[in-house]
Amino acid sequence: MAILRRVRASSQQLILFAAASLAYGIGTSIFDSTFNNFLNEKFTLSGFQRSFLEFPRELPGFLVVFVSAGLWFLCSRRLGAVANLLGAVGALLIGFFSHSYALMTVWLFIYSLGGHLNMPVASTIGMELATAGRAGHRLGQLNALRNFAAILGSFLVFLGFKYLGFDFTTTFTITALVLLVAAGLMAVMTPQPRTPSKIFLKLHREYRLFYLLSVFAGSRKQIFITFAPWVLVTVFDQPTQIIATLLTIGGIIGIVFQPLLGWSIDRFGERPVLVTEGVVLVFICFGYGYAKILLPESTALLVVGACYLLDQMLFSVSMARSTYIQKIARQPLDVQPALTAGVTIDHIFSISTALIGGIIWSKYGYQYVFLFGMLIALGSVAVSWQVRVDEVIGDQVIR
Repeated sequence: MAILRRVRASSQQLILFAAASLAYGIGTSIFDSTFNNFLNEKFTLSGFQRSFLEFPRELPGFLVVFVSAGLWFLCSRRLGAVANLLGAVGALLIGFFSHSYALMTVWLFIYSLGGHLNMPVASTIGMELATAGRAGHRLGQLNALRNFAAILGSFLVFLGFKYLGFDFTTTFTITALVLLVAAGLMAVMTPQPRTPSKIFLKLHREYRLFYLLSVFAGSRKQIFITFAPWVLVTVFDQPTQIIATLLTIGGIIGIVFQPLLGWSIDRFGERPVLVTEGVVLVFICFGYGYAKILLPESTALLVVGACYLLDQMLFSVSMARSTYIQKIARQPLDVQPALTAGVTIDHIFSISTALIGGIIWSKYGYQYVFLFGMLIALGSVAVSWQVRVDEVIGDQVIR
């Protein structure tokens, strides 16, 4: 009843965006839950072909600032509709026209471009729909909703393949349909002012700390996405179901944790949250790298599993970077371009860290990858310590 009262009291724009976020979360969860199995059954991939897939998957993250500049005539809400439409088209093409590996990579690029375009747009719209001083709280609520959607999507995949006779064409079609729903919901939202293309392509000296935070966010991302699963699978010999189970547990915890984190950002500010993230990540990297050396294997596995869950929770700290740029932006129109530039910077360093970490792992051992991760975390702490919300931009004090 309390939830229903809250929904009735919410603005129409917030309800539309929340529904779009729910649909987007369900669609991407269905896709992510089935894509690797689809690759395994549809194609006989060599190691190179599987690793090459990260190029068309991650390249849109680098290109997103240029694509957004090219679509400058669309406001954030219309751009979000286009992003979801691209995702829907990409999912359908993967499901029905992946006649070869090379063709499938083209469709994957289209799908991924939609997802990467949606990243800065979702944060921008979420903060636009927040009341003053409660942007973190609003982003936390929306992220919790996406967590819930991810659980629904993965559960639907489980039921579908076990009891309903789903195949991969079915799941990619459902993905496309719910992403089309998300696109439609965002298309009917009230448009906001458009951002000139030149703003997307310009870096501002005043936002240098935000750009540096994006450097460390991209670098630390590979600790969770690439190297932590490698530890569980190759060092501890755990089946892939363990990763799926941990992701599900993390998603359930996130439904409560995300709003709490958003409240903490509003209550205590961005700097304490960002510094805490870096400090905790130091211990997480130590656990990943040295638990097996210092502890019995069964205990070490529990420690690494706990580290993985904590690591998953820390991904939500991206909210603090979003609210930080909103607070220091010289004008509201700067927010989406800055977030978009942050995505591009993030991906440059994410890809670089993956390559460097892979070389370190193969030459020196996995422990040294996480020693490298600890250095990244300490660098993040040093940069985060410099974050101030009360900053002088030109002749104006931004509070």
